[in-house]
Amino acid sequence: MSNENQRTPGRRRGLHQCATSRGCFSILAIDHRNNLRRSLNPHAPDTVPAEALTAFKCAAVAALAPEASAVLLDPEFGAVPAIERDALPSATGLIVAIEQTGYTGDPTARQSRLLPGWDAQRVRRIGGNGVKLLVYYHPDAPTAPQIETLVREVAADCAEADVPLFLETLSYSPEHARRRLTSEERRRVVTEAARRLTAYPGVDVLKTEFPLDVNAVPDPEAWEEACGELTAASRAPWVLLSAGVDFETYLRQVTVAARAGASGVAVGRAVWKEAVDLPPRERETFLNTVARERMARVTALCQALGRPW
Repeated sequence: MSNENQRTPGRRRGLHQCATSRGCFSILAIDHRNNLRRSLNPHAPDTVPAEALTAFKCAAVAALAPEASAVLLDPEFGAVPAIERDALPSATGLIVAIEQTGYTGDPTARQSRLLPGWDAQRVRRIGGNGVKLLVYYHPDAPTAPQIETLVREVAADCAEADVPLFLETLSYSPEHARRRLTSEERRRVVTEAARRLTAYPGVDVLKTEFPLDVNAVPDPEAWEEACGELTAASRAPWVLLSAGVDFETYLRQVTVAARAGASGVAVGRAVWKEAVDLPPRERETFLNTVARERMARVTALCQALGRPW
């Protein structure tokens, strides 16, 4: 049974505001914080001023949001400034991340923390149409029960506020000796995370990674099979994140995922990452030409092939 029958009118309305006319999601993701700092200054990321993060995010939103159904932003450097500077078009949905950047604990037992003072009610007060929560999840990790509790609590908070929850899951290795999962392990973990975490009432959309390592498994038929498993496991519609892969690879992943039941995308660096290395004038040109064309292509692909939520 899906979560569709449990959705209140407010959550349904929020999903409509974040979706395309056909009911698919083409979300511009730019809620990056530590990753963006490292990209802007790889040698001294801690010295990157807040205004540099905000300026990049607002420039990207102004250029790319007209081609997206919604924009995903963090509240500190993205959502609030984008609203105050009129960078976000009124017809584009706004999804706000409420977790702190990164994770706490051991790399083999990761935990997520919420931003102090941010919850579903506050997201609604600033005009947000959805809440995003990122969790690092491995079903065999000792922190799995705590992550499950956090998801339940945030989902309940979103349901109480009548705001849809976009839950993002990222896999990782729970072993010190191995930093990366094998492709087959990744497939199991991504699918099991979908099965377990979308079962909680209040989880409206799953934002997840491609369930295979496409470099280790180049067979498109295997990709489609793995994406089909993910669709069957998830009780919520799911969208594909880009995880920093190159744009052409991402288009191939989106095509396979959509044909296998995905409801769209939440795309970040695959669209805009080259802009980070450019000076301001060239950056604006890139965002308004190359990156904007990429966003439009992704949206068209979602419209053509995605499964309406």
